[in-house]
Amino acid sequence: MKNILIPTDFSDNAWNALVYGISFFKKTHCTFHIVHINSINTNASGEAAMYVSPDILEKTILAESKEKLKALSKKIEQLPLNVKHEFHFKAIYGFFTDQLKEFVKNKSIELIIMGTKGASGLKSVSIGSNTGNVITKVPCTLLAVPEDATYEKISEIGFPSDLNLFYDVKILDTIKDIILLKKSALRLLYVSSKGEELNANQIKIKNLLLDYYKENECTFHEVTGKNLDESVQCFTESRDLDMLIMVAKNLNFLERILFRPTVEKISYHTKVPFLVIHE
Repeated sequence: MKNILIPTDFSDNAWNALVYGISFFKKTHCTFHIVHINSINTNASGEAAMYVSPDILEKTILAESKEKLKALSKKIEQLPLNVKHEFHFKAIYGFFTDQLKEFVKNKSIELIIMGTKGASGLKSVSIGSNTGNVITKVPCTLLAVPEDATYEKISEIGFPSDLNLFYDVKILDTIKDIILLKKSALRLLYVSSKGEELNANQIKIKNLLLDYYKENECTFHEVTGKNLDESVQCFTESRDLDMLIMVAKNLNFLERILFRPTVEKISYHTKVPFLVIHE
């Protein structure tokens, strides 16, 4: 039984992420924990807003959330019944990432699924967003589902890497589980900024990856481009990839793909879900 956490802000985008997750794991026994976190706001100096007593909390903020979760539960009941899936709902008050960390630990969560644009989420990818914070601060694999993504067959998965770090077997096995579950092909991608050749260490990692996935359909691709995020985007669009996989261990590389200092949108981000794997 897989334990999956889906935070919701009750937006259309959060609903889309939920439906995507249910569809993605339609053949897998899962417990979906659907959680609404009433975030504590911080003031300009970074201090938390005033303390709210548990009594007031229960009667006001959490009562409203529980009503909304009840309505969400009824909406889920309208979806085609899947006996392999069960759902639990919870309303929480606290700091968003802290509460997620706690929940992941207490419920042995293996995966978080989040939408990447919601009432309190991303209009574009930025480090300050909820999803950005979860990727960088919560040690749990995360599937980010763009608002326009609809679940279809996952035929090809892209795995961009700078080939500088050796990957833990647990990470490689997580990727293998997905490509076996979905019968997908894996496309390893290396982006060189000036067309420079791979060094000895990079060649070693490349060969290790190809060897690890030799029983699956797996190919290696090298593209030259000045901007890593744009190169990954072009590759994603040209191959018509269905998903991207990245590893949180190499945070600098990950941030260069996903996060821009400005509020520009990354176009592949509006279409292709991405999975960020933590060790």
